[in-house]
Amino acid sequence: MTDQYTFDDPVHRYGRVEPPVQHQPEPGVQGQMTPVPDLGEETYRGTGRLEGRKALVTGGDSGIGGAVAIAFAREGADVAISYLPEEEADAAHIAELVEAAGRKAVRLPGDVSDAAHCRELVAAAVDALGGLDILVNNAGKQIAVENLEDLSDEQFEQTFRTNVFAAFWITKAALPHLGPGSTVINTASLEAYKPAPDRLDYAATKAAINNLSKGLAQQLAPRGIRVNVVAPGPTWTALQVSGGVSDEQMQAFDDESTYQRSGQPAELAPAYVFLASPESSYVSGETLNVNGGMPTP
Repeated sequence: MTDQYTFDDPVHRYGRVEPPVQHQPEPGVQGQMTPVPDLGEETYRGTGRLEGRKALVTGGDSGIGGAVAIAFAREGADVAISYLPEEEADAAHIAELVEAAGRKAVRLPGDVSDAAHCRELVAAAVDALGGLDILVNNAGKQIAVENLEDLSDEQFEQTFRTNVFAAFWITKAALPHLGPGSTVINTASLEAYKPAPDRLDYAATKAAINNLSKGLAQQLAPRGIRVNVVAPGPTWTALQVSGGVSDEQMQAFDDESTYQRSGQPAELAPAYVFLASPESSYVSGETLNVNGGMPTP
């Protein structure tokens, strides 16, 4: 069976998505997308790399976060996932796959743009899992706005609260529970280096995440806690169908990367597994770009 270890041509591992123009209200439901993204449900094969670990993944109901949750469980970790209440159907799908892997699944709905909820989220995850040693800050907000004059103060603030402030609040709350060997993995983006002109707020948050992570990695190194970043390129997720790109960009979504196809969430999950596992023990403050061959600084 094909899995992440299959030797093949990476350019053609997946076909072009070529999505029809489609719209969903934010935050979008993955199960209603055309086509539905591949999270590795049928292909990810675990090898025990995270046996006995306890992970919290924000935005873990779908897309990259969902793929990470599946991969972590199949590698032996118990997983708590954070998501918005509107994403319950997607979250149930992920929880079912985590449990099918023989691991504990904890569903924690709520809005990470709220500081109090972020603190409650960590407390609930620690209580349900019996501890915490992997934190993945992945939840994100992306709404395309063509002109600066139309980018509202409210959207600009909410994007930062969801993408940057939440990572700060959640990591701060998690620190007392993270011992030596623990890992924090934050999700940035190609946009941190190559900002799209109609995603000014989103791109700025991803650059901030990148910078914050590199500083935090130095601060936490004496405690034996590693902090790293994954920076995805164009990846087919619910962000695209819930206002994250224009109709024109959606139609040309496969054309952005060097591979001339969009990435699938299943292709991102192994990067998070590597950074969460002890085999990356000498890696901290690193940004791992997973973007279909697109050059970054």
